[in-house]
Amino acid sequence: MNDLDRQQRISVAKMARQLRTGTIDRRRFLRAAATAGFGFASARYLSGPPAGRGSCHAQSAVQTPLADSGLTNDQRHFLKSVGGGYKGTRIRVVSENTPPGQIIGQLIREEFTPLSGIEVDWQPVPLDQVLAQTVADTLAGADGSKGHADIFYWDQAWLARFADESVGITELLEKRDLAYPGYDFDDFLPQLVASTASYDGQIVGVPFDIPIFIMMYRKDILDQLALAVPTTMHEYLQVVKAIDESHRGKGVRGTAGQWKTGHFSLQCDASAWMWAHGGHHFDSDNRPDYVTEGNRRGLEYMLELGRHMSPEVRDWDWNGQAEAFTQGHAGIVISWSEFFPACDDPRRSQVVGLVEPADCPQEAARLTAAECGFQETPGISRQGGSCLALSRHAPHPDAAWIFMQWATSADVTARANAAGADTPVRKSSFNDLRVLAKNAPMAGTTRHFEVTRRAIESRMGTSPHLPAWVTLATEVNAVELGRLTTGKQSVEETLRGIQEQTVAFLSRE
Repeated sequence: MNDLDRQQRISVAKMARQLRTGTIDRRRFLRAAATAGFGFASARYLSGPPAGRGSCHAQSAVQTPLADSGLTNDQRHFLKSVGGGYKGTRIRVVSENTPPGQIIGQLIREEFTPLSGIEVDWQPVPLDQVLAQTVADTLAGADGSKGHADIFYWDQAWLARFADESVGITELLEKRDLAYPGYDFDDFLPQLVASTASYDGQIVGVPFDIPIFIMMYRKDILDQLALAVPTTMHEYLQVVKAIDESHRGKGVRGTAGQWKTGHFSLQCDASAWMWAHGGHHFDSDNRPDYVTEGNRRGLEYMLELGRHMSPEVRDWDWNGQAEAFTQGHAGIVISWSEFFPACDDPRRSQVVGLVEPADCPQEAARLTAAECGFQETPGISRQGGSCLALSRHAPHPDAAWIFMQWATSADVTARANAAGADTPVRKSSFNDLRVLAKNAPMAGTTRHFEVTRRAIESRMGTSPHLPAWVTLATEVNAVELGRLTTGKQSVEETLRGIQEQTVAFLSRE
C-alpha cells in the first residue's frame, strides 16, 4: 500500500463516519468514495432507504420454515471435531443486509454454533459501513496489526482495490486440515466466480448472491390474446403494444420500467436496452463510447416501450416497478429475478399463479466483452452479484474459513434457496430436492430458477468495473437519461451529454 492509497483509505473511513453521524449525505459519500477509487455496484445500497410493501429488496427472505438439514455424518463430525477445536472463538462477519444473510443468521443459531461452538457475530449494516470497516482493517493490516472483522461481503466494484486484502480461495482450498467435507468449489457457477468473485485471474472470494434480469409475463393475458412468448426484441415490443392496446382500459399497461430520474435504477434499465442493441459504455481502450448506433437504437427502443407504461414510471425505481407488476398493473416486464417470488406470495401479490418466468428476448445485436472496456460485458440480463471474502487481516482466520465453507456449502445454499433467498449461485441448488419442492406457485417459489440459470450462463450483462462508475452512473447517466425520459432532450443530445461529461469527469481523475 503506497502513501496515496493509504491517504485515500483514511479519507473514505472519515467520510463514512460523517455519513453515519449525518454530517454528510449519501450522495456526497458516494462521490467521495468514487473519487478515492471505491465505487458501488449494489442495487440494494444504491436504492436508498428500503421501500414498503411490494419491495423486492426490502422483503424478509424467510418465506417458509427452513427445510430439513442435509448435513452428512462427515460434515457433522467435522464441525464437532475440527470446528470444536475453536470452541468459544467469536468471529465477525461484516455484511450488507441480504436475503441469504438473513436465513444463514437463523441457521447459525440453530446449527453451526451448537455443533462447532464457534460464535458468529453477523450483524447486517449499510454497505458504506462494510466499506469503512474493510478500509479500516486494511489500514490496520498495513501497520502489522490484526483487523476487527474476519469475513467481508464485497461489492463486485471493489475487487480491483481489495484483491490483495483477502486470502485467495486457491490458498484456502489447499488447507486440507480445514477442508469441509464435500465443499466442492467447482460447484459454483463459473460465470459468477469470474464476474463477482475474481480480479485479474485471481479468485478473491466466494459468490454469495446474484440479482439478475429475467423476463416475467402474465400467462393469462398472453393466452387471452393468443400471443406467443416473445423471443426477439421485435416480438417483445409487439407483445407490449398488444397488451397495452387491449388492457389499458382495465388498468393494465403493456409493461413497467424503473425510470426514476437521477436514480441508479434508470441507468440499469437503459444499459440493458443499449446492450441489447449493440451498445456499450466504454470501448476496448477504456475510453467512453456513447455516441454509437447501438446506444441510439437501444434508447429509442426504451422510449418506445415507455409509450406503453404508466406515466408514473418516471417516479419508480425497481421497487416501484415491482409493486406495479405484482399488483397487476402491467402485462410483461424484464427486471430483477429477486422480485419474481413476490408474484406468487398471496400476502403481497394480486397475480398469484398468473405470472411465468422466461428467458429474456434475444439481443438484436450484442458486442463481446473484448469490444468493451473496464471488464464491461454486454448482455440483456444485467447482474448485480457480490461475494464473501476472508480478510487477510482476520483475527481468527481458521475458524472463519470453517464457518465460511459451511455458510456457502451446497446444503446451506440449497436450504437458503428453499426458504426464499433467491440466490442460486451453485449448480447443485438447481437439482436439490428441497429447492425443487418449491417449484410451484407459492411464497418463496423457485420456479424461475432454470430461467435464472440460463441468464447467468449465457445472457449475463456486467457493468464497467472502474472505481468512478457509480458516480458516473448516477450523477451523469441517470441525470441525462432523466432528461430524455421526461422529453427535455433527444436521444442524440442525451448520448452526447453523457459522452462529454464522462470524458470531462475522467480527465479530472
